[in-house]
Amino acid sequence: MRALLHRDLALALRAGGGFGLGLAFFLIVTVLVPFGVGPQSELLARIAPGILWLGALLACLLSLDRLLALDWEDGTLDLLATSPLPLEAALSIKAFAHWITTGLPLVLAAPVLGILLNLPGPGYLWLVISLALGTPALSVIGTFGAALTVGIKRGGLLLSLLVLPLYVPTLIFGAEVARRGAAGLDTLTPLLMLAGITAGVVAVMPFASAAALRINLR
Repeated sequence: MRALLHRDLALALRAGGGFGLGLAFFLIVTVLVPFGVGPQSELLARIAPGILWLGALLACLLSLDRLLALDWEDGTLDLLATSPLPLEAALSIKAFAHWITTGLPLVLAAPVLGILLNLPGPGYLWLVISLALGTPALSVIGTFGAALTVGIKRGGLLLSLLVLPLYVPTLIFGAEVARRGAAGLDTLTPLLMLAGITAGVVAVMPFASAAALRINLR
């Protein structure tokens, strides 16, 4: 499992699916929003949590189409399917590698980009907490979508259509945690909901991803 994690991290950094692309997209979204809605500080402060969460979600989505594509092309998926390592564990490692190279940099960059959107001071901590708790679910769900569409030519659009509806609950409660934290309100309920979604996704989705991948490999 350590060798697989090291390999996936190296591939993500070398094959154009690393943190650079996601961070660049996240920065572009954050910079363009004030041009679109105007320089009103109060308006930017109100929408900042939702915009930052939406930018992070779309940035995670960018690299999903290559999550399993390289392994499909070189036959690695066939070897993983027949190896002693359970396919569920292998896909969990791939989702973890995706989070390290995509989700974690977004979590670390979000407070800096929050300055551009005039995010209120109390909201920075809750923004980081919500992203750290919610982005793992985005990577695991994305792995499921990649398993469903692996081997399909130009499956990136189909992958987005499949995954985006599954992202909506995480987006809603993640942005709500950041919004309530920025406004000084109680964040316990949306935080527990976000944690429950992530825990459920991490527990169930690897098995669904493995089942979908086995069907595609037949």
